[in-house]
Amino acid sequence: MAKKDVDEPSEDVVAKAKKDSEQRRGPFGRMSLFIRQVINELKKVVTPTKRELIRFTLIVLVFVVIMMGIVSALDFGFSALVNFLFGDPDLVV
Repeated sequence: MAKKDVDEPSEDVVAKAKKDSEQRRGPFGRMSLFIRQVINELKKVVTPTKRELIRFTLIVLVFVVIMMGIVSALDFGFSALVNFLFGDPDLVV
């Protein structure tokens, strides 16, 4: 697994949020605060290693193939049931 640092805030997050919310900000001040917060969150992102990326991709692809099989089987079964109930019973798919 990739190294993951524990989130250790440098300041008391609650106190800082209260201080920020108490200040009246104009539209540009709110946008700059939002952009600063986004940049701070993006700094916490951990990039997966090549091995993890390949493993996660294969897991997703296998899951998608399994789900396609389940949905296809249900679709085939329900269409056969509907054709049997409402269609010509001699023409079962």
